[in-house]
Amino acid sequence: MIKFIFKKKRFYLLIILSVTSAKAQWVKQNAGTDASFRSISAVSTKVVWAGGTKGTILKTTDGGQQWQVLKVDGAETLDFRDIHGVSTDIAYAMSAGDADKGAAKIYKTNDGGKSWRVIFQTTEKGAFFDSFDFWNEKEGILIGDPIDDKPYILRTLDGENWHRIPKEKLPAIKQGEASFASSGTCVNTRSKKLAWINTQSRVFYTKDKGETWQVTETPFKQGETSGIFGLHFYTDKDGIATGGDYKDDKTVSDNVAITHDGGKTWALATHAKPNGLKESSWVLSDKSLLVVGTSGTGISADMGKTWKAVDNEAFHAISCYKNDCWAIGGKGNLAKWKN
Repeated sequence: MIKFIFKKKRFYLLIILSVTSAKAQWVKQNAGTDASFRSISAVSTKVVWAGGTKGTILKTTDGGQQWQVLKVDGAETLDFRDIHGVSTDIAYAMSAGDADKGAAKIYKTNDGGKSWRVIFQTTEKGAFFDSFDFWNEKEGILIGDPIDDKPYILRTLDGENWHRIPKEKLPAIKQGEASFASSGTCVNTRSKKLAWINTQSRVFYTKDKGETWQVTETPFKQGETSGIFGLHFYTDKDGIATGGDYKDDKTVSDNVAITHDGGKTWALATHAKPNGLKESSWVLSDKSLLVVGTSGTGISADMGKTWKAVDNEAFHAISCYKNDCWAIGGKGNLAKWKN
């Protein structure tokens, strides 16, 4: 009798574990638009912003039960490759494209997306915005394609005025080195003054809000279509770099690297599953590492040593507030993480 009860309890336990594992998945949400998206920003468990093509902004204030489709006047041809939500009312949106064709702009809303102002734009030939991030409501930093053999880095300290960090303060760029405007995660800020910026194979970092910079090599190799696609630092010392090759996005390749010393050194993790390109990542409160890309979603319970493939759904970007996570991709592909 005791033996039978023991087996029965084990049987029930296995069922519970199986059901729990099965629930760790993306649950599709209705974006209400066929625009494509490469940026998402979770402000809280309720408020999330996303930026996409055709001047489209998405916003939810109820945790994704309903999404508002916002159109920015005069931005119908622009692609918002990055977005940063501050609150229900305040958000910044960055358009990526050739500056000399009018596509390099930063917008801001103070009224929940009802109206948007251009707070910065440039027509400088060669300028192309890739990603931005903010330390707080008013202080932010942006990376664009390099100009004159130096990184093109903009900074604002008041949430309105943006200025290029002087070239003499920055390390030189290698031939062909740049960032990918793919997931809105090429820039990552933390604490009061820390920031990291990735190119295909290197990470630039500052400890004083952009006044001084250091640069370090990573195990990723620089390529025209391959390398690092995004960064996520979950402490001031611990961070994740995700990448691959967007033209060969399903082939086995180095797609995750990890640092534990603030970005000074990086080590490759085991290839994340499913194989292929990983563009964005997040570390959940239970220390699970979640990565997304056009090859699908993978999760690791041991920080990249072993992986479980969640699905083959193509997402470009992920953003979480605590354990509430959202992912977004092409043609309005939007989902919320259910664990």
